Order: sequence, then C-alpha cells, then structure tokens
Amino acid sequence: MSMVARSLAATVVGVMLVTPAFAAPAGHPRGINGRQQHQTQRIRQGIKSGEVTKGEANRLRADEAAVRAEERVYRKSGDGLSPAERRDLEKDLSKNSREIYRAKHNDRTRTGS
Repeated sequence: MSMVARSLAATVVGVMLVTPAFAAPAGHPRGINGRQQHQTQRIRQGIKSGEVTKGEANRLRADEAAVRAEERVYRKSGDGLSPAERRDLEKDLSKNSREIYRAKHNDRTRTGS
C-alpha cells in the first residue's frame, strides 16, 4: 500500500469515527427546517394541552415567523446559507426553543376553550 493510499484510508477511517459524534440523536430534528417544524409542533401541542395561553401562542408564532423570514432573506442573498448565517439562525431557534419551554412551564393555562 502506498503512502498516499494509507493516508487516504486513515482519513476516511477518521471521518467515519468522528461523524457520529456530531450527528443528532435519534428522533431529534436535523437542520434549520427540522428544528422549525419541531418547534411549531411543540407550540401546537402546548395550545392543545392548554399549557400555552392565546397571547403566548401569538408571540411564539410571531417569533417563529421572524426566523423563517430571516432565513428567506439569507437564502435569497446567495448560494444557500453561509456558516455565519446558519449560526445566527441556530441561535435564534435556540432562543425561541427556550421561550416555548418557558411558556409551557410557567403555570399559566388557557381558560375556557
């Protein structure tokens, strides 16, 4: 085996060993769109269970819509998302995820359906 072939083989093995460490856990949404869909489902579930009030739901939906609008602007400005744009969207989605959690766990409930 030549030196180049060994180097290539070692690189392939290294990538295979490292890749699972960065993969999302089973059942976890992948990527920006997956997170957006998952968070929309969480909001719907909170409304259905009564954990999220009408006002909270409206605010959470507006936050999600703002992230989608920002993503559209980013995607129109070039070829896909740059790493900085992806980080910015992930940061915004993480903030929204915390807000959804807080709305669902703040002991406020929807009165009268």
